[in-house]
Amino acid sequence: MPDVRRRELIGLLGSAAAWPLAARAQQAAMPVIGFLNSQSRQEWRRPTAAFLQGLADAGYVEDRNVAIEYRFAERRFDQLSALAADLVQRQVAVIVTSGGDASARAAKTATDLIPIVFALGGDPVATGFVASLARPGGNATGVTSLFATLELKRLEFLRELVPSLSTVALLANPDNARFVGDIKKIQEAAQSMGVAVHVLTARTGIEFDLAFAALAPRRVDGLLVMSDPLVISERDRLASLAARHAIPAIYQNRELPAVGGLISYGTSLPGVYRQLGVIAARILKGAKPADIPVEQPTKFELVINLKAARALGLDVPPTLLARADEVIE
Repeated sequence: MPDVRRRELIGLLGSAAAWPLAARAQQAAMPVIGFLNSQSRQEWRRPTAAFLQGLADAGYVEDRNVAIEYRFAERRFDQLSALAADLVQRQVAVIVTSGGDASARAAKTATDLIPIVFALGGDPVATGFVASLARPGGNATGVTSLFATLELKRLEFLRELVPSLSTVALLANPDNARFVGDIKKIQEAAQSMGVAVHVLTARTGIEFDLAFAALAPRRVDGLLVMSDPLVISERDRLASLAARHAIPAIYQNRELPAVGGLISYGTSLPGVYRQLGVIAARILKGAKPADIPVEQPTKFELVINLKAARALGLDVPPTLLARADEVIE
């Protein structure tokens, strides 16, 4: 073989051998985001897609210039600590927590160095996640929905939909960190409206069945379902139970009316998760969590299912329909 051809062949072989090395080096150079969620990937498919969109809007596309390590606890909350510790051990650049406050607590316990971007339903200052909303300090920031305020607004909407509302059942997960504080605020607001409140609890889907069975002797006029990841996971069961027991119920977001529930009011989950993506991107670009103010949702959705209303014999006021962001026929 002539020397020129031999040199060309050696050069080609050397280049070919370098390709996978270059690819591996590029992959290794990618920042890695840890995504910690207490629920299942399937249940959180739409919010997760919104998170990826937020990243993309800020210039980060999964598997192109950022890698993501997903950890879904599948509602096994006792696994969150181990999943968070695993992400810390992998030295991810940032941990994004979702699916309830428990995910954020697990990450915060696992590390005080790796940046954390959270989605919380409660007050992050009161629960010790941040020093203040404007200046979080520490290694955590994110989005808070301050659900207690939204629960009060839901009560007002339920009263508007059921003018004769004098007794309401409040269905909540007692394992939720906001349980005691939020219920107290709702009870105080209901009392000022002349509405009595009966508190029912459920930690699992099966316990929802038991809670609804306990409604009959209480003769309540409506049901307020407190915000909790379990509600979204069990949305089909909840909508079916409310229809079977013929009780007007209001929920946290559109996933419930979408499967037959009556009405919902709350933050847009995709909107919140898009915000998480944008904040995570800022941190990847060098911003510190301590200096990124905790955001609050900018989009709220009022969704009414008219078919469910008709089945309950309810006439939805035109003024309420006019304010709805979505009406499901």
